[in-house]
Amino acid sequence: MGGMRAITIEQAGGPEVLRWSEVPDPVPADGEVLIEVRAAGVNRADLLQRQGLYPPPEGAPPYPGMEVSGRVVESRSPQWQAGQEVCALIEGGGYAELAVASAGQVLPVPRNVSLEDAAALPEVAATVFSNVVEVAGLQPGETLLVHGGGSGIGTFAVQLGAALGAHVVTTARAPKHEALKKLGAERVIDYTAEDFSETVKADVILDIIGGAYLKGNVKALKEGGRLVVIGMQGGRKAELDLGALLAKRGSVSATALRSRSKAQKAAIIRGVREEVWPLMDEGIVGPVVHSRIPLPDAAEAHRLMASSEHFGKIILTRP
Repeated sequence: MGGMRAITIEQAGGPEVLRWSEVPDPVPADGEVLIEVRAAGVNRADLLQRQGLYPPPEGAPPYPGMEVSGRVVESRSPQWQAGQEVCALIEGGGYAELAVASAGQVLPVPRNVSLEDAAALPEVAATVFSNVVEVAGLQPGETLLVHGGGSGIGTFAVQLGAALGAHVVTTARAPKHEALKKLGAERVIDYTAEDFSETVKADVILDIIGGAYLKGNVKALKEGGRLVVIGMQGGRKAELDLGALLAKRGSVSATALRSRSKAQKAAIIRGVREEVWPLMDEGIVGPVVHSRIPLPDAAEAHRLMASSEHFGKIILTRP
């Protein structure tokens, strides 16, 4: 068995526990493809995994990384052939020279996107599409409130919401406001200076904060509004006022992408390819990449993400 290099986690801890190490090559099974990685996207789940708080699914590689771009070097599925340039949502192991992907979770690189920058797409596209379109059913003319507008999820949700004909409102620190308006936000709220729940009424809310925003989110919902919680940066627990929710005929959904079955992920990826990729090909929606950092320097990428100073995605590139 050959050896490749990957970022390994020496032990649970801070960014300094990440190591650029030699490990065995992954071997694709039936229905999988082996990808020579050009770049890997960085996600908050990777930081949690490094801290020992978010283990990868059973059978997945122990290395972090849930999305990659690169070239297919071996395919054990008729859907893909060796040599094709792709990006993929994977179970883990993206911070590496080679990665395995389930064939149903692979996407072609959009026409207007470089192979490297395509690593910034699978996780955000799948997360935003599945939650905003499939779960919440956003309609043209509705108001979409996106929390954390400057994040990878946020920058993509703002673009997709605007492309779908919604009125997009987002929360972010003041330095990010103008850039978010260029992406399609009609209004940006500085959450350090203004209470969004006092001034916003939304049909759909996409929330990465969790507990700290639950009360405000319910208050900000319109009648029949849909709140989708996809993160817990502001805590796991909060009190839910069911009376307030009932009065608005509102709904609260909470979803995670990584823990879904391969069949569910494949269905989401099909929807992304059919409904989002045409917008990417036309240049209406695209990746927003803040930094491209060499893979061996993954610790630097984790420090940057933890600071929340970035705007858009951080990607790790092959040295």
